[in-house]
Amino acid sequence: MLKVGVLGAGHLGKIHLRLLQQSDQYELVGFYDENQENAERISKEFGYKNFSTIAKLIHAVDVIDIVTPTLSHYKCAKVAIKSGKHIFIEKPIANTVDEAEEIIALAKEHNVKGQVGHVERFNPAFIATKNMIENPMFIETHRLAEFNPRGTDVPVVLDLMIHDIDAILSVVNSKVKDIHASGVSVISDTPDIANARIEFENGCVANLTASRISMKNMRKTRFFQKDAYISVDFLEKKCEVVRMKDAPEIPGDFDMILQNAEGVKKQIYFTNPDVEQNNAILDELESFANAINTDTIPVVTLEQATDALRVAYQIIDCFDK
Repeated sequence: MLKVGVLGAGHLGKIHLRLLQQSDQYELVGFYDENQENAERISKEFGYKNFSTIAKLIHAVDVIDIVTPTLSHYKCAKVAIKSGKHIFIEKPIANTVDEAEEIIALAKEHNVKGQVGHVERFNPAFIATKNMIENPMFIETHRLAEFNPRGTDVPVVLDLMIHDIDAILSVVNSKVKDIHASGVSVISDTPDIANARIEFENGCVANLTASRISMKNMRKTRFFQKDAYISVDFLEKKCEVVRMKDAPEIPGDFDMILQNAEGVKKQIYFTNPDVEQNNAILDELESFANAINTDTIPVVTLEQATDALRVAYQIIDCFDK
């Protein structure tokens, strides 16, 4: 079992602490939170060992799980990596692309592994359909959330849209060619609602919408490709695949047939792939343990998370144009 320590015991940090304690891949050594009053309360309530300094926690573990505010990701990662510890960092990887690239360089220099918490990669509905997503040419995403003051210190692109940016980059095997975007600040100092159009060199286009001032929650992505349409509901953890194939010469009474202007007939059929329910956060943490123990590449690498951050900032840069 890998000895692990958690940096940051806020809302998400407490979830990580609980899951790491349950995991049979890790031995939870303890945690550090700069708010010592909060740290003592959590330690008393749940029994986790509260370390008085970051250095003492890092010294006692093999893996550091960084669940602090984004602004401190780089500082925490730097200290952990230089001490030879593997790092799991919540998304986004860092506050700037330069910081993210330095984390990558440090990890290579000190020969440690890193993974970033882009948890939607472990969403069971995405897992159930990912192998069916082949060369999508149009992608549409909607990630809408009811207002929550937590997270409004960063633009909605870094808070919400980055989940979809990462998921899209993981299935589109092409470089980004061009980006157009707009964002509006409604209740925060940074944009609360944003739309982006990402064009890839292979012709694929992704249209992304994110909002944190919606009346209801929604997290849906639709992938369109040759002879198939794939819908993934990340919130409800459901998916649907609609495929087309050449219509039979004698269709059945209930077959759905489409005919184009050239007279070509296609049969449409629907499938709902089996979705195996899971705990995505636990799975991402344990996948990192597996990558360390087997010396394999983590599911969400530092480089991939940096690519997502780079695109996120290209979108944000469009807001000022």
